[in-house]
Amino acid sequence: MSDIKSKVQSLDPNVAARDIRSIAATTGNIYEVLNVISKRAANLSQDLKIELHSKLEEFATTTDAIEEVHENKEQIEISKFYERLPNPAIIAFNEYMDGELEYRIREID
Repeated sequence: MSDIKSKVQSLDPNVAARDIRSIAATTGNIYEVLNVISKRAANLSQDLKIELHSKLEEFATTTDAIEEVHENKEQIEISKFYERLPNPAIIAFNEYMDGELEYRIREID
């Protein structure tokens, strides 16, 4: 996962207009492309969520009082880092356009 984080830091996190014909050029069907991208985005989102929670668990302390809130600067920096990452859909789209996604469409018998 760490290679994804280093790779996506250079991506623009803003949404940009794209040419639909160039997106669907590989399959000829925009819906197939969107399905591939959305499944990869869901996978990325889940992986990033698991990684973030595992890193934040290192700082977790078990206390009985709800009023006790400890601010940890490292924990805040980790959270901010993950918040600044581009949306998983943008990451998946760029992976698709760069030819980094391998996928196959099942034939219905």
